[in-house]
Amino acid sequence: MDTILITAYSRAPQGTAMYEKFKHSGIVLEIEKETHKIVNAEFTFITEVAKQFFSKLLVGFNFYEELDLIIKRINEHYYAPSQQSVLVALKIAHQRYVDDVLTNN
Repeated sequence: MDTILITAYSRAPQGTAMYEKFKHSGIVLEIEKETHKIVNAEFTFITEVAKQFFSKLLVGFNFYEELDLIIKRINEHYYAPSQQSVLVALKIAHQRYVDDVLTNN
């Protein structure tokens, strides 16, 4: 296979629908090994609109080199109580990618 799957989670903010349903913010990224490009992305959001929106925000970016740009896009386009939780999960996924995938290849 030419892609890998990276997942990460962080605690969702209390009082949100995400917390009530999942307790955590989760991210699942499918990344092309050779180019580090995100080819598919999903978050543990309640609505399909939010899931599709986040996929559009991330797909096509180089997960290894463009984390700061991805974070900037999220900060500029996503205004919700779970913003920080999503960013924490994204950063954990990035660290896992660097530590586990890039280091072992």
